[in-house]
Amino acid sequence: MSAEPSVSPSRVGVWLIGARGSVATTAVAGCAAVTAGLHPPTGMVTETPAFADCCLPPLSSLVFGGHDVVDCPLPKRAEALAAGGVLPPGIPSAVRAELAAADGEIRLGGPQPGDTRDENELIEALASDIRDFVRRCGLARAVVVNVASTEPMPAGSALPASSLYAAAALRAGCPYVNFTPSTGLHHPSLESAAASSGLPYAGRDGKTGQTLLRSVLGPMFAQRALTVRAWSGTNLLGGGDGAALADPGAAAAKNAGKERVLADTLGTVPEGEVHIDDVPALGDWKTAWDHIAFDGFLGTRMILQTTWQGCDSSLAAPLILDLARLTARAHEVGLSGPLSELGFYFKDPVGEGPAALGEQYAELVGFAERLRGFREPHGNSGEGR
Repeated sequence: MSAEPSVSPSRVGVWLIGARGSVATTAVAGCAAVTAGLHPPTGMVTETPAFADCCLPPLSSLVFGGHDVVDCPLPKRAEALAAGGVLPPGIPSAVRAELAAADGEIRLGGPQPGDTRDENELIEALASDIRDFVRRCGLARAVVVNVASTEPMPAGSALPASSLYAAAALRAGCPYVNFTPSTGLHHPSLESAAASSGLPYAGRDGKTGQTLLRSVLGPMFAQRALTVRAWSGTNLLGGGDGAALADPGAAAAKNAGKERVLADTLGTVPEGEVHIDDVPALGDWKTAWDHIAFDGFLGTRMILQTTWQGCDSSLAAPLILDLARLTARAHEVGLSGPLSELGFYFKDPVGEGPAALGEQYAELVGFAERLRGFREPHGNSGEGR
């Protein structure tokens, strides 16, 4: 019987929920490519000078695993992303070993159709997978990050899948980040568990495109005393997100965060809605369009229109790496509870904090300075409580 690997203080796990999706695959491939010097860390805020000397785990120390309900191997998924222009053509072959290693650490998620286990049994099974990952790989700790497809808002008291995974993260003693609009730790029945866990957590719903721009433009109108009368938007997207958000319940969960940004930055919610259209031909690419009607001096009516075209996976992947590193360091130094300083990354952030991107960035830089003040690790580990 082989011995358990010794725990390395420099190895940090990133356990991805939705580990074979586009965002997860891009994050794993991108981490390997940057580590190997094949590409610069474009889009990674934690690689800018403001985060130097924060003792964040280096990219080379990150070990990936996760849960998923699909069986397409990561190397094959990366090849498909390269064919669609999401990854550079040579990356899947250049980092094939790293993709295969991460794929070997992916476990079947749940609940599956016909699963007869109750919620506690499901949570324990998922938590056991995470604990085994930490022990097997000799990790100092692991951060659980939800990058799965958006689920509809829950109806009733039963825990949705995202909340089962969030509860499993707590039970495994791991910090949790919700990069999706799904319920996760926001379920009322998990409030006390999150509060008593002693773990840091962050989320929800990553801010990558249309809402990122809204968090800049909303404060601009407010600071220039311009009255916004209406703000409408349309999203055209394909891939897994497009299919998931074709569900009205999932789209409603997504749009809630977009509306919060306008309410918080403008002080009111203007007329208008955001429409999300599934266009499978777009694949992993999306177009977001906003039409803003506003009043100027003496009531002069004006219009601002914006168009954002981009690849959501490429926009999200560097943020996943940022959040994993920041949350792991917060756990290492003994921080717990909602990490409101990470609101810069989210549409609907936990805790109390500003909604304007500039103010959120200032808080994030302040958080970096706070982490810089800890020179000795607190001693938390990823071992389950």
